[in-house]
Amino acid sequence: MAQLDLSEFQRWGLIEMQPIAMSDVLIVEDNIHAGHRLQRLVAGLASEARIDVVDTLDAARSRLQAHPYTLALVDMYLPDGDGNGLIAWMRSHAPEAAAVIVSSFAEEESVLTALRSGAVGYLLKERDDEELVVSLKSLQRGGAPIDPSIARRILALLPVGADPALRSSPVPPLSQREMEIVQLVAQGFTNREIAELVSLSRLTIESHVKNIYRKLAVGSRTEAVYEARARGLLK
Repeated sequence: MAQLDLSEFQRWGLIEMQPIAMSDVLIVEDNIHAGHRLQRLVAGLASEARIDVVDTLDAARSRLQAHPYTLALVDMYLPDGDGNGLIAWMRSHAPEAAAVIVSSFAEEESVLTALRSGAVGYLLKERDDEELVVSLKSLQRGGAPIDPSIARRILALLPVGADPALRSSPVPPLSQREMEIVQLVAQGFTNREIAELVSLSRLTIESHVKNIYRKLAVGSRTEAVYEARARGLLK
């Protein structure tokens, strides 16, 4: 089940997942510090990329009409409206640009609305740089990153997997420690927070997480949560 990454959303027709080349990126963010932070993170992944920052929906529409961006990182609430409105507009006027919400808000309704509007991911600003970079890299691989703290709640709204292949295909058993860690991942804790909770080093936690990925045949935290839930490993 590698590259699963919220395939239930794909089945519902809410998202389409294709690798995204970060060659031309538009950041729509009215907070200057948040905008500069995203600009820095994207530049670290694609040093030669064109990265533009605007602070209103109107400015974003003008840029998108003038230049073929490959990715738009959109804040949920802008001075002149809702980021979801821009994403819906992009589907008709700038279909070559994938859109990802980067927000401070994590309500299930907001996330589902963003996905239905056409967003291919939903990230939280509160995450540290390393975690946001991992999510951006996932986009480059064709993933649809949803912040772990909200993925579990969103997945709970979907029908429980009816695919019997998920139940019958063999999976190497998770150790007791790995079971403990995957439960914490599903609750939205970062590797750093998990390390503090279980009194282990962050490097040790990262090693356990990699083992979990390998055993579940996934490539991200979101995929791990989905796969563990589908196999009945989460309480």
